[in-house]
Amino acid sequence: MHTQSVESPPHPPAERSTARWAGVLALCSALLLALVAVRWYPLMNLDGDIAETTHRWAVDEAGVTQAFRILTDWVWDPWTMRILAAAVAIWLVWRRAARWTAVWLVATCALATAIQQTLKAVVDRPRPVWPDPVDSAHYAAFPSGHAMTATVVCGLLLWLLHHYGVARALWRTAAAVAVISVAGVGLTRVWLGVHWPTDVVGGWLLGALVVVLAVRVHARQRS
Repeated sequence: MHTQSVESPPHPPAERSTARWAGVLALCSALLLALVAVRWYPLMNLDGDIAETTHRWAVDEAGVTQAFRILTDWVWDPWTMRILAAAVAIWLVWRRAARWTAVWLVATCALATAIQQTLKAVVDRPRPVWPDPVDSAHYAAFPSGHAMTATVVCGLLLWLLHHYGVARALWRTAAAVAVISVAGVGLTRVWLGVHWPTDVVGGWLLGALVVVLAVRVHARQRS
């Protein structure tokens, strides 16, 4: 007796799009990680050229450099971003009774921190060294913790604003602030001579990957 096969229901378009983005970001992150880990000469040479140029600018433009130090050490510092995420988590519990979403937000930020610290230890890439440094930083270079944390926190908060249906004007304002913050923190890290450009790109890619995967987890949990 012939039995008709039962096909699985098609995945929603949003889920397929999220999966594609996750795949692309994972591939790009893995490729960059491999090239940095093996110290691929063309990429290292490009890193060095950009870093030397921006360091000369940082030494010459003391006012801009001081402004960038304030931004990177206070406004866009990873702990500032984590405190912001924690404040939003408290608001979610207090005003929305969204306990699972609050835990999801905090757990994702904690996971991102664990990932970047693990990769720093594994790759163990030295930071740039200058005879006339304008700033200093600790731990290994790849990936940039500032860039990755800003990407994760800003990305998650933007998604939450969209998820809760805030006014379009507010969302656009928040998106502009997020883009400026994520791009700006990457620029400051290279300008101040504490990261190679690929450290920042790696932080952006990995941060975006964490956000996409976290959003997918949230969507599956609530479906």
